[in-house]
Amino acid sequence: MDSTDPGCLSFFAIHAADVDRARAFYSAVFGWTFRPWGPPDFYLIETVPGDQGSIQGSLHPRLEPLEGRGMRGFECSVSVDSIDDAMKRVADRGGTLLDGKTEIPGVGWVARFQDPEGNQAALVQYTRGSA
Repeated sequence: MDSTDPGCLSFFAIHAADVDRARAFYSAVFGWTFRPWGPPDFYLIETVPGDQGSIQGSLHPRLEPLEGRGMRGFECSVSVDSIDDAMKRVADRGGTLLDGKTEIPGVGWVARFQDPEGNQAALVQYTRGSA
């Protein structure tokens, strides 16, 4: 099974107030490696370096204020075959779409949602061969 297959946890993001402190913590606790990726203070996380089965993530400054505070926790992304169909299923099952779908060139389409319990995550329709 590949992380871009439908239903697989495909990516996660860690939002941090102090990115350097977070890098040191996750490196020491889990042995994760970090490499610069995108804007300043954004890093690609490899949970198992060199392992094709590794789930990748990102570490970056805290974003998306939530009730006057920044995001807390992990933001997971789940791979889907069709972003439009998945967005419809989220809405049909009592979830809330937090924004429209957004294209990330070279990656695919992303849409964030909140489940009925208030947890936030993202849907990703990958362009084949991008992940």
